[in-house]
Amino acid sequence: MAKSVALDRFDHALLAEMQRDNQTPARVLADRVGLSQSAVLRRLRRLRAERIITADISLVNPEYLGAPVTVFALVSLDHGARTYAEFARKLRGRPEVKLASYVTGDADFVLHLQLESMAAYAQFALEVFHDDPNVSEYHTYVAMRDMVGPGAG
Repeated sequence: MAKSVALDRFDHALLAEMQRDNQTPARVLADRVGLSQSAVLRRLRRLRAERIITADISLVNPEYLGAPVTVFALVSLDHGARTYAEFARKLRGRPEVKLASYVTGDADFVLHLQLESMAAYAQFALEVFHDDPNVSEYHTYVAMRDMVGPGAG
């Protein structure tokens, strides 16, 4: 559960700007949100220290990393907290896994994978799904192209 932290309209405005482009200079942010540059820097330090801003990352086009194939997999496991924890631990060791979410509904996990080819996905599925007796079923969805988001176009 997230901690209850009071955020004012300036914090919300800064967070919206940072989600669009976290490389925006503080002087530009200051103009956009109506604060001084030093106030912006102070607030950004606080937002990071309080883990409201959890990471400053660059989103890289996966094609340039040799992983142009985007796969979403819905995975169902035999139930049990230990089983879920073991599966999550296994996923953390796989570089293909960009995000794994424990979800409600028909599946237990939704995985976002980036791979170099469908053959690489077939190998991943064999190692992670077929070789795991706790995986009861999985469904694969291959992205044709991003429609909304940072890489959309």
